[in-house]
Amino acid sequence: MSIYVGNLSYEVTSDDLSEVFAEYGTVSRVQVPMDRETGRMRGFAFVEMASEAEEAAAIAALDGAEWMGRDLKVNKAKPRENNNKRSSGGGGGWGDSSRSSRRN
Repeated sequence: MSIYVGNLSYEVTSDDLSEVFAEYGTVSRVQVPMDRETGRMRGFAFVEMASEAEEAAAIAALDGAEWMGRDLKVNKAKPRENNNKRSSGGGGGWGDSSRSSRRN
């Protein structure tokens, strides 16, 4: 079970999230993505709960709720799409001598 939590204050910690979501059930895991360049949190997180019933209760209670001066966006997390921009292969033919338009 994974819940997306968006529009978070940049001051939020994983412990803060665990505490809030624990009111609705057992929190299995909290993931707070950090920005690689700045080192600060990115404004969203993922929370995993022990059951779908607990997940549904947390979403119903917290979606749109104000917390730390922000209106939370809380919903079921969508599966991650694999859009890795560093994929191998393909290419545009640059440097491929067999496709050269220059003839000798």
